[in-house]
Amino acid sequence: MAIGSGLGAQLGIAAESTYGTFVAPTRFVEFTKEGLQLKKTTATSAGIAAGRLLSLSSRRVVTQREASGSIDLEVTNKAMGVLLQALMGTTVTPVQQGVTTAYLQTHTLADTVGKSLTVQKGVPLTSGTVTDKSFVGCKVISAEFACEVGGMLTASFELDAKDCDETQTLATASFPAMAPFHFGQMGVKTGTFGTETARDGIRKVSVKIERPQAVDRFYAGQSGLKKEPISNDLVKISGSLEMDYVDTTLDDLHTSDAATSLVWEFIGPIIASTHAETFRVVLPAIKFDEAPPTVDGFDIVKPSLNFTGLYDGTNQPKIEYMSTDTTV
Repeated sequence: MAIGSGLGAQLGIAAESTYGTFVAPTRFVEFTKEGLQLKKTTATSAGIAAGRLLSLSSRRVVTQREASGSIDLEVTNKAMGVLLQALMGTTVTPVQQGVTTAYLQTHTLADTVGKSLTVQKGVPLTSGTVTDKSFVGCKVISAEFACEVGGMLTASFELDAKDCDETQTLATASFPAMAPFHFGQMGVKTGTFGTETARDGIRKVSVKIERPQAVDRFYAGQSGLKKEPISNDLVKISGSLEMDYVDTTLDDLHTSDAATSLVWEFIGPIIASTHAETFRVVLPAIKFDEAPPTVDGFDIVKPSLNFTGLYDGTNQPKIEYMSTDTTV
């Protein structure tokens, strides 16, 4: 028996071969909060029957089913690839670094068609029995990563799902030894793509990647369930840098509206040779929308610089992930 509270919960994830077809979870992530839930659309007959004052229970029907919600977690040095692949769209095979146990995943921005997940959550009753709720056809709609002074690198994934299946067997969770990425490992670089230089004074960074999709593809012949969502707008990338006002480099970019490449990275312990645990976001072109260095009393001036990620015409945004995972 598990603990009869959130302490006994679990969350398993697997990439699907076919949209909306259950796949038993193969990765289990340590999450901090989740909000996945079934949504149903109902209709009740409005027919008039002499003397009836209340609609008949038997005349209410479920016309559509779908699900959605979020997963909040700390970004760790293992098991993150399946979520990153669903967010970024590229089919990734981890590349072994030399003859070491280090494997590099490069998640380059691409269309997410065919990239769906089964997300199975175990929700404990107070008795300790863990109930199964398997969300199939999960598409990542957006993800936001953030880290600040003294904190962990966190991520929040927003999901849209085809349905919630409660007939599956709850998988037995297994968790590899994992460690979170954190502020002590964080670095920020800006400049020309490929030759960025380290920035001083950065205290907090956030990056949000949004994948707009048509999530309302309900058609006849689908038993009230949706077809796979497809991209229906440009990808949106935004973020912010909070810093002490140590120099005017980024402020000047706001003034000129010139583009710069942004590299936001976390370098952990060495896995083998020169290859370290790594989580790296590379945005080849960003432009600052707001960056006012204002004086608000006696303290150090602390600008908050909001930016938009754009296409530089050659290089796509990407997330690099180095771990000992041999598969996504």
